[in-house]
Amino acid sequence: MCNRRDFLARSLAATSLATIATPSLIAQDDTGDAPRFPICVFTKPLNSMSFDNMALKLAEAGFDGVEATVRKGGNVLPENAAEKLPDMHRSMQAHNMEITLITTDIASLDDPHCETILKTAADLGIQRFRMRYGKYNRNQPIPLQLDRWKRQFAKLAEFCEKVGIQALYQNHAGEQYMGAAIWDLDRVLGDISPDHIGVVYDIRHAQVEGGMSWPVTWKMIQPRVRMLYVKDYRWDGNRVENVPLGEGLVNPKFFEMVRTSDLRCPVSLHEEYLDHRDPDLVPQHLHAMQRDLKVLQNHLRG
Repeated sequence: MCNRRDFLARSLAATSLATIATPSLIAQDDTGDAPRFPICVFTKPLNSMSFDNMALKLAEAGFDGVEATVRKGGNVLPENAAEKLPDMHRSMQAHNMEITLITTDIASLDDPHCETILKTAADLGIQRFRMRYGKYNRNQPIPLQLDRWKRQFAKLAEFCEKVGIQALYQNHAGEQYMGAAIWDLDRVLGDISPDHIGVVYDIRHAQVEGGMSWPVTWKMIQPRVRMLYVKDYRWDGNRVENVPLGEGLVNPKFFEMVRTSDLRCPVSLHEEYLDHRDPDLVPQHLHAMQRDLKVLQNHLRG
């Protein structure tokens, strides 16, 4: 992991945040229409900031929106969603920012806060939420578990259609996660419209899990993709280490494949190589996010 001393040294050598702040370079396509790939940023490292200050700093950095956490320990606690999510929404709007999606712990209609969170978000015009991961039980047959998730997700999809919000499931590397291999996620979602439950495709996790075969599973799942997650990594022995975007193993070929596809969807930048638990590192997170934003913009521009 990039340690604090190394990153502080890098930040001091960089131009100041205020000086290099620019609006998204992917703000419009060639026709002047809405952005093809509006860029938001995952706010997990910024929990200690007020909504107003967060919106101000991220707008200055050039982001189009945020991926807000509405879960335990997040920007908004699930039990406070009806009150606090509108507050965050107002702060973002005041700086011409949007809440592009909310990240939740909702995996089924059995979640005690599911209805309140999703109805509140939909009423505010928030179009998407990220679901909680499914985890395999090694003591049960895999086909049985996949069929169970199919039924569970189908019920959630019906509710999403009714409320007017889209669920997104992220592929996450790791032997316990349903969706890590991507073929299993495609099987679970096979009978569900991606407009009700789609995929947020994470290239970092796809490459870690897929090695050299990730372009095949990308082509398979792309019709279900409704959002992209971008971050970078490298291997340190047998351990995966998060690194600044462009300094790791995420293949630039992916961005070429995205540019030449028919995708039009938001992109969420995840900066995860600094300790998100230390509020003293917020200034360094903001520098890191803006630095990674510039790299991402260059990738998307080609």
